[in-house]
Amino acid sequence: MTLVASLVELVVVVSVAIAVSSSVIVGFDRLRATVRNVRGRVKRAAAPIGALAAVLLVNSLVREPVAEAAWILGVNITPTIYGIEGEFVAWVQSFAHPALTALFSYAYVFGYAYLLVFPLVAYVALEDGTPLRRLAIAYSVNYTLGLVCYVLFVAYGPRNMIGDSVESLLYTTYPQYQFLTSQVNTNSNVFPSLHTSLSTTVAGIAWETRETYPGWSAVATTIAAIIVVSTMYLGIHWATDVAAGLALAATAIWVARRYVE
Repeated sequence: MTLVASLVELVVVVSVAIAVSSSVIVGFDRLRATVRNVRGRVKRAAAPIGALAAVLLVNSLVREPVAEAAWILGVNITPTIYGIEGEFVAWVQSFAHPALTALFSYAYVFGYAYLLVFPLVAYVALEDGTPLRRLAIAYSVNYTLGLVCYVLFVAYGPRNMIGDSVESLLYTTYPQYQFLTSQVNTNSNVFPSLHTSLSTTVAGIAWETRETYPGWSAVATTIAAIIVVSTMYLGIHWATDVAAGLALAATAIWVARRYVE
């Protein structure tokens, strides 16, 4: 499967999931009101959304230069991480089963994309623009601080460091997904885990809107938890990366709250 085919598959699956979630979680009444007022609602969050767009553009442009700069400016912390946790990821993989591998692989690829995109739709549908502004700022903080960490720290994942005991389950089982992940990741930028930080950020903000979208808070929390475990189960991240990702998510949510207030 080529990159284009993998990308089309991702877009189709995530689009269907968002369409179903929009009808069930957001509701048709809110969707109709959103169509009438979408311009004004987006305009209220123009500054945070513009900042997010700029951050994403910068990230896309400097991904390769950052990986090169890290070897000049950064510190290789891979041995330190391994010294802290040793074979923990190998122990996680000791529970490997085809059904679990499928679940965690699909969550890592499709669930993650869905988790990041759907709340943008859900929060645009709200008259109160606070959740949308918080989400956009929190995303920006995640990507910005993540980029800084990737310059300061060189870290290889367990599948690269201890490949004799940890298998790259995602790519050995579904090699076609390497086309997608290689567009946004390099082998040396695993600290912190942005899959963890962004998923947890979405779950945290979903929890803040649980009175409005009780179903979404449950869905977001469940998917985020699966994604966090998947990063280790698939051999991509260390537990240390996950802990750093959780700290980054907490920081992003705090900054977003302060900004909106």
